[in-house]
Amino acid sequence: MKPFIYDYTYEQLKEWMKDNGEPAFRAEQLFQWIYVKRVKDFDQMTNLSKELRQKLEDSFQFVTLEEITKLESKDGTVKFLFGLHDAHAIETVIMRHSYGNSICVTTQVGCRIGCTFCASTLGGLKRNLTAGEIVAQVVTAQQMLDATEERVSSIVIMGSGEPFENYDATLAFLRIMIHEKGLHIGQRHITVSTSGIVPSMYKFADENTQINLALSIHAPNDKLRSKLMPVNRRFPFEDVMEACRYYLAKTGRRITFEYALIGGVNDRPEHAEELAEVLKDLLCHVNLIPVNHVPERNYVRTPRNDIFEFARILENKGINVTIRREQGHDIAAACGQLRAKHMESTAR
Repeated sequence: MKPFIYDYTYEQLKEWMKDNGEPAFRAEQLFQWIYVKRVKDFDQMTNLSKELRQKLEDSFQFVTLEEITKLESKDGTVKFLFGLHDAHAIETVIMRHSYGNSICVTTQVGCRIGCTFCASTLGGLKRNLTAGEIVAQVVTAQQMLDATEERVSSIVIMGSGEPFENYDATLAFLRIMIHEKGLHIGQRHITVSTSGIVPSMYKFADENTQINLALSIHAPNDKLRSKLMPVNRRFPFEDVMEACRYYLAKTGRRITFEYALIGGVNDRPEHAEELAEVLKDLLCHVNLIPVNHVPERNYVRTPRNDIFEFARILENKGINVTIRREQGHDIAAACGQLRAKHMESTAR
C-alpha cells in the first residue's frame, strides 16, 4: 500500500522533493495544495509539472475516511463515525464554542488503557493510527466548515486511544497542524491529553513546544486511581505526579487535570479535599467532567449539587477549577459510544 501523503511533515516533503530531483520550494506548493486549498487529487495541482504530479500519484495516496454516520446535536456539535481502509472505524467530533470551532481527534482504533468508566476501551486496542489518519480527521472537518466559511480554530487530542502510546504519529500530526505553510493552528490552541504514560510525559516536556498538556487524573490517590484506571498499576500515581512536576519545571506551562466525577465513587467531599492537597503547589487547572452513562459500565452520574460542592471545595483551597460544559449529550458524543454501537451492530 502506498504511504499517505498526510503522513509527511513539511520537512519530510522537502527531503522527498530533493531525493526526486525537485527544488525544495515545490514542498511549499504541495503543502499549500493539500492544507490551504485542500484538494485530494494530484492532477488538480496545476502549478506542479505533469511529471511531478505523476511521481506524486505513483508514490502517495490520500487517506480515505468513509462517512459511516454523521450526527448533529441541537448545540451544534457534530460527531462523525469514519470507516478506514481496513474496515476499522473511528470517531471525530466538531464542537462549536463562542470562541471558535474545536475538533476532537482520535489517535488509535480502540484503546488498551482500560479506564472503567470509558466506552473507548470496549473491545480493546485494534491498532495505532498513522499521522496521516489523524491529520485526515482535521482536514475533513475543515472541508465541512469551508461551506460556511468557518475554520478549525483549536484541536483537542482527547478522542479514543492514548496519544502517548502512539507518540511518534501524534508528534508528526502536531508538527503538520502547526506549520505556518499549512493549516497553521496556534500551538496554544492545541491540547494533548494523556492517562499518564510517564516516559512519554518526560519526552513531551523536552519537545519545547507551546502545546498544552492535560492529564486524566480521575482520583486523588493511588488506590482509587488503580481501581478506575488500570494503567495506574503500570505507572503509579506518585510517578505520574513526579512527571507532572518535571513538565512544569521544564516548560513553565500550566497543566490541566481532567477529573471525571462518578456518583458515589470519586465525588465525595473527602475526595475533593484530598485532590486539593495533592495539587496545592502545582500550576494547574482542574476540569471537572460529569461522567457520561455508558450502558456497558455500572457507573452513575454525580448529582448536580454534589458537582458544585466538589468545585467549591477546590476553589476554597485555591485550586483553579471549571465544570466542563456538556456538548452533544443528545447524540452520544462521549468517546467510544458511537463506535461501540457500530461494533455491536456489525457483529450482529
